[in-house]
Amino acid sequence: MPQFADLDAPYALSPDQITQYREKGYVKLKDVLSPETLAHFREEITREVMARNPLLKKPMSERTTYEKAFIQITNLWRQNEVVREFVFSKRLARIAAELMGCEGIRLYHDQALYKEPGGGITPWHADQYYWPIDTPNTTTVWIPLQATPMEMGPLAFAEGSHGHEIGRDLAISDESEAALQKELADRAFPLHDTPFDLGEVSFHAGWTFHRAGANTSGDVRAVMTVIYMDADARVTPFVRAEHYLDRDAFLPGREPGDAADTEMNPLLYQAETPVEV
Repeated sequence: MPQFADLDAPYALSPDQITQYREKGYVKLKDVLSPETLAHFREEITREVMARNPLLKKPMSERTTYEKAFIQITNLWRQNEVVREFVFSKRLARIAAELMGCEGIRLYHDQALYKEPGGGITPWHADQYYWPIDTPNTTTVWIPLQATPMEMGPLAFAEGSHGHEIGRDLAISDESEAALQKELADRAFPLHDTPFDLGEVSFHAGWTFHRAGANTSGDVRAVMTVIYMDADARVTPFVRAEHYLDRDAFLPGREPGDAADTEMNPLLYQAETPVEV
């Protein structure tokens, strides 16, 4: 068997897992990647994050809430062939396709999210606020590169929030944390906030509201994410500054109405037979 074969081998999703994703806007899956695979790629991803991290010399006390939440490095697949192998995992892309019911999946971008010891909360937000993408068929796989107990700040989800148009005009901030905390509680969305075992990953929809706690442990919380979109996605009108920034970073040259299929958005998975939705 090839080394790191789990990156491309199929992963058997149950009907209940697919239903949970579609109804609740997220699903957590056990044993998706082996400890050996995670250890190997963590070393390379961490090397890249540390080399490219602009916050290393900035004291935590001088950072904004956003800067305290995590070190964020994107498009690592463009910089490192080892990381590219991880990001292009057919196993992960196929899971995304089957959860969303898409025949084809393109990469939107990758993103390392490292929460340092003493790092603050990640406020409530929905990722798709930032994305000029015309479909709700977007999803992020959140891959902890170590076991992630509660003191490290695992990802938490407001179940079913992807189906409600609340707070979709809020960037990640102190304001989004306060406003969405109240709104989600008032609407009685159940909160799912549990640790991640080694090898466990989550997928959450672009409009699912989520947050993470502070890292009160003595270790870095190392996480790699990959964001996927339906292969037929198109670019929306740009209605906020973040849309222009994302277009320039991840959809270069595209205008509203264009297909979201630049050289930076390769096709990562295509079903051989029609997908049942």
